[in-house]
Amino acid sequence: MNCLDMLTKKRTLSLLLSLLTLVSEDLVSARSAQGSTLSPRQAPPGTVVVITDGPFGLFHSPQANRVTFNGVPALIQYWDANRIEVRVPHGATSGPVQICHDKESSTIGTMTITQPAIHALEPAEAEPGETIRIIGKGFGENSGPKVPNIIFGTKEVMIGGVSVQAQHWEDELIELTLPANATSGPVSIRLGSFDPLPDGSCCAPTQYLVSNEVHLSLLSPVRVDPLAGPVGTKFVLFGQGFAANKEGDDLVLINGKPATIARWEDTMIVAHVPLEAESGPIVLQSQGRKRTVATFTVHTSKPTLLTPVSAPIGTLLTIRGEHFGSYSESGATPYNFLDFNTGENRVEIGGVRAVVYRWNDDRIDVWVPFSAKSGKVMLYRTATEPHPDGSCCATQDVVATEVGDFTLVTPSITSYEPKAAGLDASVTIKGTGFGSFLKTAEHAHLGINQKAYKRREDVEINDPHAEGMVLSNVSRTEVLFNGTAAVVESWTDTEIVVQVPRRNLYGIGKRGEFFDNLATGPLMVRRGSWDVLPDGTCCTPKQWLTMEAGPFTIEATGLPDTDYWTNNRPDANTNQ
Repeated sequence: MNCLDMLTKKRTLSLLLSLLTLVSEDLVSARSAQGSTLSPRQAPPGTVVVITDGPFGLFHSPQANRVTFNGVPALIQYWDANRIEVRVPHGATSGPVQICHDKESSTIGTMTITQPAIHALEPAEAEPGETIRIIGKGFGENSGPKVPNIIFGTKEVMIGGVSVQAQHWEDELIELTLPANATSGPVSIRLGSFDPLPDGSCCAPTQYLVSNEVHLSLLSPVRVDPLAGPVGTKFVLFGQGFAANKEGDDLVLINGKPATIARWEDTMIVAHVPLEAESGPIVLQSQGRKRTVATFTVHTSKPTLLTPVSAPIGTLLTIRGEHFGSYSESGATPYNFLDFNTGENRVEIGGVRAVVYRWNDDRIDVWVPFSAKSGKVMLYRTATEPHPDGSCCATQDVVATEVGDFTLVTPSITSYEPKAAGLDASVTIKGTGFGSFLKTAEHAHLGINQKAYKRREDVEINDPHAEGMVLSNVSRTEVLFNGTAAVVESWTDTEIVVQVPRRNLYGIGKRGEFFDNLATGPLMVRRGSWDVLPDGTCCTPKQWLTMEAGPFTIEATGLPDTDYWTNNRPDANTNQ
């Protein structure tokens, strides 16, 4: 025998020994698989089952390596000597789980196949964006996409025929947020199973195991605005399906207390926070059903600062604080500026109603009225108590809040210098209680800002009786030289400095009348203000508080050079 034959025999013998070793290892592995661990031991179809504590031998092919659930082949997702992962097949029933390897088989345990069942939905009525809980059993331990070694999910929640992604998934509980496109309909759980083809390879078409159905009612979303305010606050529910008209049992409740209904339409409900209301849920009671739509916080008006605390009429008084609400919210329109219904919302100074200039939730500005008196500054808000059916009103009252004390000051003049001066000269008036200079001009009544929101033709800025003539007396703090207003250089509570006007010497007049010389006459300081009309609307004609300093003479000095009138083009007298 030559060397080549000997080498060939050695190689053949070595190959045979290797094959015998592999076969013996597989046989030992198959026998050892009987002590393996199966997890979980109870699950619905489509669940990934992990088998550990091998050895299981090597994976050769889908035909040589098999796992069956009570005789039904399962899809093998992973196989090594110590770990096998398989998916419970669609047609599996409870029974033994067997591993088959190169025609050797062993039973590794018993598997209980569960069926998904929904017991309840919490809540059974919800709106898009809400979280619902599906309570039952047999859902499996997870929703599928996070299962190792699989890139697609096998479990889903169906709502009205649409698949919805779950945020939390347990065997007996599923939580999910309803998407914006969700609709009312049956809720069911679908558990998909990826089974092997007859030759053991992947994959047969997906088959689903479907749970029972439980109906979910999708409610139209309701927006509530605002969600906080003092009693009397107007709040509006915007949505759909409220019904065209309010029926007898239809209510809006704040923490169980009926709100005053001002308007009820199919897409909108306007209500007011009632007297003695407390913070709590807003519940819509309509068509025999109660539904919590929001939470309302009832605030108490809290003034913190009053400035100034003493001043003459016409002064802008400022109240600072929080939770004053809105001024014109007593009406039935959805927006406050549409009707300017202020109800009994007001500020009183010494028992006299002030003229409201600005009303914000944290600041209120009012003009001290002409008839104001020293005393308490009080803030009042309209509030109502509805009838049991929510209609207005069993009781209508105001909630009073004390702001502070105010002292009305009467201006007085002690002196003025000079008593006579030429044009543009400065005159100083001294005294007390002049207040502050008002830089705002009222070219028309205060209600013009309200009328600006409406299409009206009766808003006049000019004098309606004299076309083209601008109204006079647009100021409310002024100094008059014989009836003509002067330019104010400075104005403090104790001193006013003004310029001598020119028009008194040049002449003043209007169509049909002219006064060519008003040089001598009284020097007066005056402040103007209004009063609220008896019906609560604004306002009486402007009224004046006038203080006379004494006589003043405007001297004919400071006039333009008379040469200007005869030689008004000096550049024309040149030889160039």
